[in-house]
Amino acid sequence: MIDARLFGEVFVTLTVIMDPLGTVPIFLGLTAGRPVAARRRLAWQAVVVAGLVIATFAVFGQQILDYLGITLPALQGAGGLLLVLVALELLRGGASDPEEVPDVNVALVPLGTPLLAGPGAIAATIVFVRSAQGASEYVAIGLGLVAVHVVLWLALRYSVGVLRLVREAGIHLITRILGLLLSAIAVQLLADSVRAFVRAG
Repeated sequence: MIDARLFGEVFVTLTVIMDPLGTVPIFLGLTAGRPVAARRRLAWQAVVVAGLVIATFAVFGQQILDYLGITLPALQGAGGLLLVLVALELLRGGASDPEEVPDVNVALVPLGTPLLAGPGAIAATIVFVRSAQGASEYVAIGLGLVAVHVVLWLALRYSVGVLRLVREAGIHLITRILGLLLSAIAVQLLADSVRAFVRAG
């Protein structure tokens, strides 16, 4: 028997943190100018990368952080700095023109991490695993993680259909707006990191 309550907790918590629907416009902005087939490939690659990162931290997270002497606030700060760079690129619009799309796999960075598997999702996963007791709770956490990533894949996979409504010109506009929003997310991560460091003394 699995712990249905814990499964629901994990699923709801990580769904809210990883925000599948909120990731859709960012995904479209970062993959603008790419063929539909390439966008679909990047969608599942991003989810796989996020899944591997989350699974790694679920199993070895606390040990990795302890061994390297890294705190969760430091992880938040690093994620915030990385998102600042991505936000600046979106605001400049350098990746929104087909001729200027760099030959890089955005499914790895920034989609897979830190946008999907970011500090919040990693921290929540570590907390769930640390508080789990017994095989049924570990299974519930595992199934919850799988369910969240299935939802993420569905959101990104079918986001390609949004292009039929907004067209490439709409994506250009959305990209600029998202650059601003993403920069705000980055600043919030950095602020949370600084606040945590201050509280820790």
